[in-house]
Amino acid sequence: MSDPDGYFGEQVAARYDDPSSEMFQPETVNRTIDFLAALAGDGRALELGIGTGRIALPLTERGVPVHGIDMSRAMVARMHAKEGGSAIGVTIGDFATTTVDGTFSVVYLVFNTIMNLTTQAEQVACFRNAASHLAPGGRFVIEVSVPDLRILPPGQTTVPFRIGPTRWAYDRYDVATQAMSSNYVEVVEEHGRFRSIPFRYVWPSELDLMAQLAGLRLQERWEDWTRAPFTHESRHHVSVWEKPLA
Repeated sequence: MSDPDGYFGEQVAARYDDPSSEMFQPETVNRTIDFLAALAGDGRALELGIGTGRIALPLTERGVPVHGIDMSRAMVARMHAKEGGSAIGVTIGDFATTTVDGTFSVVYLVFNTIMNLTTQAEQVACFRNAASHLAPGGRFVIEVSVPDLRILPPGQTTVPFRIGPTRWAYDRYDVATQAMSSNYVEVVEEHGRFRSIPFRYVWPSELDLMAQLAGLRLQERWEDWTRAPFTHESRHHVSVWEKPLA
């Protein structure tokens, strides 16, 4: 893609902060902050894919110093324009390989951001990059959905998740490669717009193996930020891997 911001350029950045979305609801944000702040303690946090600061800003307000890595200048500009946003340092680059100075008590990826890395090799590199930034005893946290393949009838590859008079959205899956995409169709003044964002879905057990390759070990896994039990019916998980002290 020619856009230096990848799939998250100005068109996406301008509409990303949706107050009606569940991810922006105060209770959702507060639960996330409570969870991460407890892990960070008196240390620093590194957010991979910091975006418009949905989590970084309130986490900083809680007293946790946050640094971010993101390749989208448009998204980061939105964060820096918010109150307190200019005080948060951001390194522009691919969070699978970009490095920053110092070590952190917690490194985190929220809201399916690990799936923005569209190959297994990139996801493995992300774990290794996170591990290299963690202090001994530090934790790597990922919030991501469980692949929704059980809702696919035989032969079907597409699942709609938004249907309205002028807006439609659907996911497409390739179970042979674990490639998927979220696709959006919108009609504005009788003109259609189409946008497609690629992802790679990943299983909890696969993430655990990536963690082992990076020298991390699973510490805990929950269904969500409230620490509800993770079960075979869970559609999301929050997982925490620890860097050993020795």
